[in-house]
Amino acid sequence: MNQTHYLFKRLKRFGLSIALGLSAVASTTGAALAQEINFGIIATDSANVQRERWEPFFADMAKKTGLTIKSFYAPDYAGVIEAMRFNKVQVAWYGNKAAMEAVDRSNAEVFAQVMFADGSFGYHALLLTHVDSPYKTLDDVYNNAKQINFGIGDPNSTSGFLVPTYYLFAQRNLEARNIFKTVRNANHGANMQAVLAKQVDVAANNTETYEQLERTKPELVKQLRILWKSPLIPSDPFVWRKDLDPAVKEKIKKFVLNYAKSDPQEKAILGKIYNYGGFRESSNAQLIPIRQLELFKDRTKIAGDASMSAEQKSKALAEIDAKLAALK
Repeated sequence: MNQTHYLFKRLKRFGLSIALGLSAVASTTGAALAQEINFGIIATDSANVQRERWEPFFADMAKKTGLTIKSFYAPDYAGVIEAMRFNKVQVAWYGNKAAMEAVDRSNAEVFAQVMFADGSFGYHALLLTHVDSPYKTLDDVYNNAKQINFGIGDPNSTSGFLVPTYYLFAQRNLEARNIFKTVRNANHGANMQAVLAKQVDVAANNTETYEQLERTKPELVKQLRILWKSPLIPSDPFVWRKDLDPAVKEKIKKFVLNYAKSDPQEKAILGKIYNYGGFRESSNAQLIPIRQLELFKDRTKIAGDASMSAEQKSKALAEIDAKLAALK
């Protein structure tokens, strides 16, 4: 009996040792995973171009935070939003509309906003055509829409899709797909190249991409004509998952907000991304104008919908008006 009791105690201690060991391994693994960050970059251009622009910034982030930074380049905006939703991406650079989607669907929140090299915090959507095209004004585009192959941005793009859709079409009770000969969705870089190659007649773009081309290939910019420039759009946010480890958040935030304050090399790295000059702290409040724009676009569409009954229309408009009032 004594021997049995002795063996039982030995096995119990042995089992406890194994449990403690496994617990320690799990704790260590969890800590290691917490130090690995997947950073998502939306597809404003090809993955190769984006990788060339962003990797030096990520290398600095890894070096100065001690975190392992892994970049994630999806073929479209939705890929980054969904990756963040399933915690495959913890931090991301978005446009405002994509950030709004991530906040609503992917447990995300805005923590910083990019600043341009001139100290501004905004940019513009553009409508471009080739200098050889017969279209010289916005009225030319509307009057000849049935002959025009039109390029618009990713559906989750602020400047490539939301802003032109509202200002150029929704306010005139128009749908791009109903008025043009053809409509294709593509990122900013692809739409720019399509205009230059005369594969599309007119395309949406933005001043970030236009000015990037102006700095790197000024001879190509001379082949473009700007037909329209939007009101100012807030510059892009950096977003993280709300459930990210607070200690990791602090490391990332400190790095981002202090980046390129004085270091010429850091300024050069940001300059090659999109002529950025630094960052400032931000929050989800940055997205309010974009939410208003989206609601105004929906309201305009409903108001002009002849297929809806007066009762249906009144109810739908009241719901949108309530949402707009809440945003104020």
